[in-house]
Amino acid sequence: MGLELLPYIIALVFIIVLITLLMIRSMLTQKNETSRIEIGNGQTIGRRDEQDDYFSTSETNYGTIAVLADGISGLANGRMASTVAVTTFIQEFKKLSGLSNLEKFFKETALASNHMILENLNGSNGGTTLVAVVIDDNGFLHWGAVGDSVITIFRNGEFIAINQKHIFESVLTERYIAGEISQLEVQENPLKKRLINYLGYEGFKNLDIGKSPIQLRRGDKVCLFSDGVYDTITEVEMEKILSQHAPTYDIAQNIIKAVEQKRLKNQDNATIIILEKT
Repeated sequence: MGLELLPYIIALVFIIVLITLLMIRSMLTQKNETSRIEIGNGQTIGRRDEQDDYFSTSETNYGTIAVLADGISGLANGRMASTVAVTTFIQEFKKLSGLSNLEKFFKETALASNHMILENLNGSNGGTTLVAVVIDDNGFLHWGAVGDSVITIFRNGEFIAINQKHIFESVLTERYIAGEISQLEVQENPLKKRLINYLGYEGFKNLDIGKSPIQLRRGDKVCLFSDGVYDTITEVEMEKILSQHAPTYDIAQNIIKAVEQKRLKNQDNATIIILEKT
């Protein structure tokens, strides 16, 4: 009786093994689809003598990081500051053995970057803004920001603002809300665009960090802009380009072309990184 059942037992074991392998393959495929991020970027020097924007992206087994820093053009050593900040973030991210404590990563790396920039400045003026995002392998967005560069999500034809700019206008707006000054005083203040927090600043405050990760949806485009982009082309113009059905690299290049076509006399450096969840 036992020998008669043996072929059936072997067949059953074979079927179980086959089903198990198919389930494992399906799980791995789903994980790969969840974590797939398409990256595009673009940059122009504008009418500046030097390119003070610096950016980089990197992928590890745990997720994808994108970092953009806009060296302060009005100060010396802007290029040095932006390069140090971005390079430090990328190097430290590659050292991570997991993404369980990204808040600590953002805070400690920002402090390390600030310290390194100040050492290189050695008493001279200089500094940089910085925006950094990490998309983990489950499709969640984590972020950190300081200065006036921007992180936004383009979803279903609309922008979702992520970070707040660290400029004097934010302070003025709070005073307006408190009833201390008028809206006209906010709009006409000549210092409203002045940075109040950045890397390379002796009084550097904390990096702003997202309190909770954001679940990305398929088709979401996470965008990192330097002010040379958003100060030049309108939100409507940007929406039109980002809605194009094209690779993210082509979209980023089209945004830079739109910036250059404005032919502004004092065009600042402009940089964009786009990460699309596909």
